[in-house]
Amino acid sequence: MIQRDGGWSPYVAGALSGLVGVFSVWFAGQYFGASTSFVRTAGMIEQLFGPERVSGMEYFINVVPRIDWQWMFVVGIFLGALISSITSGSFKLQAVPDMWAARFGNKSTGKRALVAFLGGIVAMFGARLADG
Repeated sequence: MIQRDGGWSPYVAGALSGLVGVFSVWFAGQYFGASTSFVRTAGMIEQLFGPERVSGMEYFINVVPRIDWQWMFVVGIFLGALISSITSGSFKLQAVPDMWAARFGNKSTGKRALVAFLGGIVAMFGARLADG
């Protein structure tokens, strides 16, 4: 199950991910996803600063800012990845990953943050556009 480099076999990880998908439909009656949870989180944060603004937005009538099973699923992904990396010994904090540093240099933290932020915007836009 665990390879020599400390990581999981991609076949085992893929099979387990597939089972999670099957069980989410079986138990919850819905497919699992993450993009709606990020939108709900943004709505919950915005409610802290102006609840009347969120309640007045047409978008949040269908996507109510609340903690639901999908939101907890995203939290579980984070915690599971953290636990997995700690137990495998591969956890390390670094602002610039080794692959990025090899290509663009080690002093490009700002460039890395900007590219990651813009990539996140594009990915989230695509996911929301696809109603994911």
